[in-house]
Amino acid sequence: MDASKIHARLLALVVVAELIFVGRSTLLAQKTARTPDGRPDLQGMWLNNTATPLQRDKDFADKAFFTEDEARDYEAHYLRDRAAVINAGKPFELEVGADEDAFDWGHVLPNRRTSLVVDPADGRVPALTPDAQRLLVERAAYLTAHYAENPEDLRNGERCLTMISGNAAGAPMLPAFYNNNVQIVQTSDYVMIESEMIHDARVIPLDRRRHLPAAIRQWKGDSIGRWEGETLVVDTTNFTDRTSWRGSGSMLHVVERFTLSDANTLGYSFTIDDPASFIRPWSAEMVMSKTEGRMFEYACHEANYSMTNVLRGARFAEKNR
Repeated sequence: MDASKIHARLLALVVVAELIFVGRSTLLAQKTARTPDGRPDLQGMWLNNTATPLQRDKDFADKAFFTEDEARDYEAHYLRDRAAVINAGKPFELEVGADEDAFDWGHVLPNRRTSLVVDPADGRVPALTPDAQRLLVERAAYLTAHYAENPEDLRNGERCLTMISGNAAGAPMLPAFYNNNVQIVQTSDYVMIESEMIHDARVIPLDRRRHLPAAIRQWKGDSIGRWEGETLVVDTTNFTDRTSWRGSGSMLHVVERFTLSDANTLGYSFTIDDPASFIRPWSAEMVMSKTEGRMFEYACHEANYSMTNVLRGARFAEKNR
């Protein structure tokens, strides 16, 4: 074969490759809306709920995925048992006799994973370090011994400050048993994520490359974002020691990734790195679904007489001991 034919064939291969690349890019653009600056448009209301547990149940210790029948059975089991556990605790809001319909568990993940945790491979949250275990026990013992002596002697959720362990806008974001709506607003310079739970809002700059000085600590940490291709990456550090996520400490480092699979599906993953608290880093994945639902008021502080009543009840109990 002479050189001209070889050149012609190579040129044809290049053209085909370019057409494939353009076709894939066009298909991706059709699947996901774009902002004026060309980024994937993450804006809108998203439903952040799933019946898939954070870590794998011991009954499925060797199974990374449910079968279809197991998934249906697990959803029914999960709904029934979780509703029973919550009602057994008799929180004030649920004393009216809430049933399964009162909760917003959703379904297991579309891929039928048996846990949100994907690393380590056993689907379990790694153990806490000895120091983290000690601090967790000490904190729980203090709150039990001094419960409601002062407003500060109540948990952050009871004080309506933040619910970092629930469906909060803080990092990481996990579903709760209700109020699982999340709203995202996006510009070329910022992304704002607001949660229906307590209406926490996280404003994430996209043009800042350095975190705040280490001496500055915040309830939800300091989040900065960047785009890596089609994925929004959010890096969060500078947490305060007044918040704890499953035993985490002030050195918690969370990296989140948001990627549109299509117009109605937002992939979400996070990696936890806190060597002072967990024996190893770990990661989890889930998806959020686009919803036309509205975000309703969550009046945790406004007209909330619970704090006054809890403190008054504690003083009454003290007098009658």
